[in-house]
Amino acid sequence: MSTTRLDGSLYTKIENKVATIEFGHPASNSFPSILLDRLARAFEELDTNTEAHVIVLKSEGDRAFCAGASFDELLAITTEEEGKEFFSGFAKVINAMRKCSKPVITRVQGKAVGGGVGLISASDYVLATEAAAIKLSELSIGIGPFVIEPAVTRKIGVAAFETLSWDATSWQNAYWAKDHGLYARVFETITELDKEVLLFSEKLAGYNPEALKEMKKATWKGTEEWEELLFERAAISGSLVLSEFTKKALTKFKK
Repeated sequence: MSTTRLDGSLYTKIENKVATIEFGHPASNSFPSILLDRLARAFEELDTNTEAHVIVLKSEGDRAFCAGASFDELLAITTEEEGKEFFSGFAKVINAMRKCSKPVITRVQGKAVGGGVGLISASDYVLATEAAAIKLSELSIGIGPFVIEPAVTRKIGVAAFETLSWDATSWQNAYWAKDHGLYARVFETITELDKEVLLFSEKLAGYNPEALKEMKKATWKGTEEWEELLFERAAISGSLVLSEFTKKALTKFKK
């Protein structure tokens, strides 16, 4: 059941040392700024929670995983400062995932666009269904995937990032994403996906938590500059979203 709340929803639970964060929004699980802030804080809080050894990130429903940024909120931006503040929400979430000492396993049941691909890329291990196609549509609406680029490029490489970015209107299927390192495994059904997410997360949670922490530090080494870089990128997107091209494109998409 998907949420009907305009600000979206976010729930966290911990069972068997596995913390599950589930987010949702009636507009295909897209993100307004308030929901981005809640998600960043959820990762920060779980980082110091000794009851959780592993984090599972998932979205509500059985269709889209995440449609990226809220179009309503993008259209409401009137200044560069407002624009930077909005896109900084994605920067905060990616940095919170990056700095979290617990491995993040992400469950992708359906399509992901823009910022949704950024969240997937900032995860440590991703399991998906055949329906989990991806697209970076930002250039087609007059901005660009600047904030999420470091995370996406780290995961799939520059060439694959360019394929997604320049061809901004085309979907790449789940097997393309797996072949390029974004997904670890792809399943035919959500039932199969959920079974493996449960088995894998509980198995991982049974490992030495100190080893998990050190592994996370090792795999994210060299990303410390993101603390400033992602916010610099947010300023670029915040400026571009004010362009006449982008305003017209967003209005067209909403219609």
